[in-house]
Amino acid sequence: MERDALGHVQAEVIDCQRCPRLVEWREQVATERRAAYRDVQYWGRPVPGWGDSAARLVVVGLAPAAHGGNRPGRIFTGDRSGDWLFRAMHRAGFASQATSTHRGDGLELRDAYVTAAVHCAPPQNRPTTEEFHACAPYLQRELQLLDRARVVLALGGIAMASVAALAGLRPRPRFGHGAEATLPDGRVLLASYHPSQQNTFTGRLTEPMLDAVFERARAIIEA
Repeated sequence: MERDALGHVQAEVIDCQRCPRLVEWREQVATERRAAYRDVQYWGRPVPGWGDSAARLVVVGLAPAAHGGNRPGRIFTGDRSGDWLFRAMHRAGFASQATSTHRGDGLELRDAYVTAAVHCAPPQNRPTTEEFHACAPYLQRELQLLDRARVVLALGGIAMASVAALAGLRPRPRFGHGAEATLPDGRVLLASYHPSQQNTFTGRLTEPMLDAVFERARAIIEA
């Protein structure tokens, strides 16, 4: 039942036209393309969440990258953020392999589901407040349907704030790498720096730091 319901939400996401600015941008990127991908057919639509419908860990990012998730149609796929994320998830036992290049690459998530606060690639990677609000019902329904989840891992302060707002958590938790808060339904909201190049290239986020967050998630889940 959960799998069918999640599939319905994913289908709604793919067909979404709620935000004109995002529709225009994602389609423009898919048409113009980056030189390295000039011969690649871009997805160019909203990118749905994906993973194990019985997941005990839900990973929430900000939004698909214009030439990452917006290209293959799978969140955190085909870009450096995804390289970091799935290597860490593989080391922690949440992913079947350490690489993610396209939707048919064989990657399977184990006891984990990956989604985002906004499902379309935004210009400058910055959704507006109205775009967050328009997309929020999708994330809310995913979190409701993933009722076995015990940990929600937010990648970045905006993702953490989005989850906290949807859960009605007051006061809002302060973001920090490794920060934790208990949601009203008893789940644990765990935070990590986003594995963006801005963080990984500068050393603000290291692989041991990201591993530690997933180790903590595993400890909570198995307790």
